[in-house]
Amino acid sequence: MELKEKVAFIKGLMEGMEFDVTTKEGKVLNAVVELLDQMADSVVQIDEDVDQLYDEVDALSEDLEDVESCVYGDEDDDEDEDDYDEEYEAGLYEITCPNCGEVVCVDEDMLADENLACPNCGTKFEVDFSEEEDAAEESEE
Repeated sequence: MELKEKVAFIKGLMEGMEFDVTTKEGKVLNAVVELLDQMADSVVQIDEDVDQLYDEVDALSEDLEDVESCVYGDEDDDEDEDDYDEEYEAGLYEITCPNCGEVVCVDEDMLADENLACPNCGTKFEVDFSEEEDAAEESEE
């Protein structure tokens, strides 16, 4: 039962009991029921307003998502691409540790160092440039 229906039920009970609203007790109960009726009206109006606001917020959210998509595009791809470009512009290279699989960023000086070690597990490893050189030579031919 909704609030308005419950208040109407209570009013019906009072009328069915032929409650005398001229007595002190009757006046109090009648005033309480009238107050409940007004409160139920207010709550119903608030519920309707909230439902309307939710609908409007959902519509605005969808519109904002469309605008963000137009302005920013697919943000995840752009960030990954920017990070990749910045690393290589700065002379940094990603190397995967052969022992633990940790990706390590190193610069050219670190690549030339014979004591290159993974900061995660401490395993020393060498970088083999022969595969990259072979691939570069094949592409030139």
